[in-house]
Amino acid sequence: MSLLTQKALVHYSKGGDFVVGDVPIPVPGPHEVLVKVMAVALNPVDWMNQAEAYFTPSYPFIAGMDGAGIVEHVGAAVTTLVKGDKILFQGDFNNDHGTFQQFCLVPAEIAAKIPEGITFEQAATIPLGLGTAFCGLWNHDPAAKSIDFPAPWEEGGAKFKGKPALILGGASSVGQYAIQLAKLAGFSPIVTSASPRNAKMLRAIGATHVFDRALSNDDALAMIRTATAGEAVTFAYDAVSRTETASLAYDALASDGALLLVLPDVLPADKRANGDTKKVVSVYGVVHPPENRKIGVEVFSRVTGWLETGVLVPNKVELLPGGLSGIPDGLRRMKENKVSGMKLVALPQETA
Repeated sequence: MSLLTQKALVHYSKGGDFVVGDVPIPVPGPHEVLVKVMAVALNPVDWMNQAEAYFTPSYPFIAGMDGAGIVEHVGAAVTTLVKGDKILFQGDFNNDHGTFQQFCLVPAEIAAKIPEGITFEQAATIPLGLGTAFCGLWNHDPAAKSIDFPAPWEEGGAKFKGKPALILGGASSVGQYAIQLAKLAGFSPIVTSASPRNAKMLRAIGATHVFDRALSNDDALAMIRTATAGEAVTFAYDAVSRTETASLAYDALASDGALLLVLPDVLPADKRANGDTKKVVSVYGVVHPPENRKIGVEVFSRVTGWLETGVLVPNKVELLPGGLSGIPDGLRRMKENKVSGMKLVALPQETA
């Protein structure tokens, strides 16, 4: 570790407060780069992990799963990035790779260059939300939590053209990327639930039908069936994953359809009939583990081009004040369900 220090947002115990403190700046390994972190985005897993330590290996701990910044130092074996490159990347559940700090390490093969016209703030909204969408959809590793659909660039990837898809929680970060990947895969119609104020934004990124998330399940199911002309849904993504939303998605599925959940399976036991062939998977969207690395490398290699051509559109940004110091209040708002249609973003270099 370097003797040089930086500011980081640290918590020291399960359920403990986040505290801005000084920590060493790490040194990249052969296949890593050191990044000056210019923008970080907040995710529900950040406050969930703070409260329950689901993914905390030890304390003190530096969280943060979304980042964008400038390459400062390059590991000896890295050939794809150079000092000065602007990149977006996922963090991981260890202190060297967590993004809630001013400098962190990034495996070079799972970073994407930020094209002209995309800000650091916009770029930081992409990595975990997108990963949570594509890891569940297109990962073929036997150990992965995936429905194992062929990707659009693979043989058989065109078979979903014209098939209906359902995305619940469309205005969430994951929901927005799930809509865009469903469009890329050729699904149509793409039906989603959201607050009415977010309907226009969701149609702009690929949703064909938006229904009010406040509808009862019976009314929502009727609207879904109207939107699909009575055809059952081939693919559903529940970016909310409460019992009510998972039940709605399951009821809308075709008998051989597939449902992705962002949280552990909360479907009532009586939903699954004997011999039911509907597939239900709780996704894990972090691209660092071995089972997710290959699809992570594949998709991150395409992200720059997708951003340049408009295939992929970042989330809208709400900027938090105070650099890293503004993150705890943002996480509180997320926990209280006071954020909708926006990604909260902080600028670590502005930390006092």
